[in-house]
Amino acid sequence: MPLILTETQDAIGTIVMNHAQKRNALSEALIGEITTALECFREQNIRVAVLRAPAGVKVWSAGHDVSELPDRGRDPLGWSDSLRVLVRAIQEFPAPVIALIEGGVWGGGCEVAMACDILVATPEATFAITPAKLGVPYNLGGLLTLINMVPLPVAKEMLFTAQPIPTAQALNLGIINYIKPAAEIEAFVYGLASQIVANSPLSISVMKEELRLLASARTLSPELFERIQGLRRVVYDSHDYQEGLNAFREKRKPRFQGE
Repeated sequence: MPLILTETQDAIGTIVMNHAQKRNALSEALIGEITTALECFREQNIRVAVLRAPAGVKVWSAGHDVSELPDRGRDPLGWSDSLRVLVRAIQEFPAPVIALIEGGVWGGGCEVAMACDILVATPEATFAITPAKLGVPYNLGGLLTLINMVPLPVAKEMLFTAQPIPTAQALNLGIINYIKPAAEIEAFVYGLASQIVANSPLSISVMKEELRLLASARTLSPELFERIQGLRRVVYDSHDYQEGLNAFREKRKPRFQGE
């Protein structure tokens, strides 16, 4: 059974994450289907892609599929990790990607949403970045996605508390573009997509790539990169990291010791 549903109409492609059993947790299989769909959209010259969950869901995405994270001693969020692959696929897709958001957006799902070009959410949506709940060391790519969208003090609060922020706050911070009631959001998003389709796809594609390159244009020396990777290694080699995974698997609260 496919984990996503896709539809194309009038140069607009829709991807519906449809793995309700796991609350659209970003498993390797689900991500594989999304990235394949984006490749198909690219070949079909789709001018706008819409990423969404089924209407009325309580959780848009539960984030990275924790059951697929490796035990301690190995980087859980390396370059080839499926979440990183999906974020890059969205950012490098040659047309705008609109996130239509209903329900909670958790962990890696929050980064996926922030990787989209335009975000439209219902009033009930919330956004939480949760690596600290599991003892996972966030990587450079994830942090860059976050701080390109969120003021640094707010990014710190979200990372340190792992608590969700409501849609109204997300709008005030510029994380999302619009808040629309559930009964209106679909018509609004596809109306917005139609406005984009009417414009020059080549111009939009080039501007999107320019913005992507400018957003990532940060000087990072090899020494600084290795220093940051060394800091992350302390976390994923730790007892706390393994405790976070074990607690998740055993459906209990973790008992972190700071070691």
